[in-house]
Amino acid sequence: MYNIQILDMKKLLIIMILSLSIVACKNNKEEKKVEQKETLSMDYNSFGDQITAKDYLSSAEALNKYGALKSGDTINLKFASSIQEVCSKKGCWMKLPAGEGEETIMVRFKDYGFFMPLDANGKEVIVEGKAFVTEVSVADLKHYAEDAGKSADEIAKITEPKMELAFEANGVLMKK
Repeated sequence: MYNIQILDMKKLLIIMILSLSIVACKNNKEEKKVEQKETLSMDYNSFGDQITAKDYLSSAEALNKYGALKSGDTINLKFASSIQEVCSKKGCWMKLPAGEGEETIMVRFKDYGFFMPLDANGKEVIVEGKAFVTEVSVADLKHYAEDAGKSADEIAKITEPKMELAFEANGVLMKK
């Protein structure tokens, strides 16, 4: 009879040890996820929707994607670039260089729901959202020039609409 009780106790002890080790392993995995999230938040400031710093294109690769677009087309895109210019009044738009040339991508923010810091020029960003090509009116071009702090002479030289690479960002990560 004692042998049966000892065997039952040994089984119970083994089950308890296995259960504790499984729980300990599970908690370790959760700690790693939290640690990765903290590292990401330490490297970037996040604006708009939460996005990740994974699986993004370079600005040159993004420019190639724009090459296939016609006015009215949209594609989902995620790419990295550096901020060339930010709206100096509110931070409600930014221009990102596309590739090595002088081409830029005009980025606005979904539903006017968030803004970039006014001192963000030169900062590295990852943007995620919808890419499209659009014609910008003379009035809008003048408005953007005013927001950018251009001189009256520069604004007066704007006389024709312009085709523009545009982007509506739902989320932005900006390197700290």
